[in-house]
Amino acid sequence: MRKPKDIDAELAALAERAAVLKARRVSQLGELVIASGADALGADILMGALSAAAAEKNDQTRGQWRQRGEAFFRGERTRAPAPGASRNDPRAGPASSPDAPG
Repeated sequence: MRKPKDIDAELAALAERAAVLKARRVSQLGELVIASGADALGADILMGALSAAAAEKNDQTRGQWRQRGEAFFRGERTRAPAPGASRNDPRAGPASSPDAPG
């Protein structure tokens, strides 16, 4: 007859490994923030930008972000759109807001 496995020890080892991986993930995300220069932003601005990115459903916008991210990891310099440019079309002028007067 085979010796039964020590399931509790295996679960404890998996939990420890999961904690190590979670810590590594948090560290790598922090490194991305620093490498992108976003660490110069306030925590409230950074949180707002990340929240907007996480909620974005437009596949075209996400695709553009993906291309910029891939270029970053390839070491290519990308040019950011001018301040006030439309998020969907960098060549467009300032985006009008439905709340804006006029």
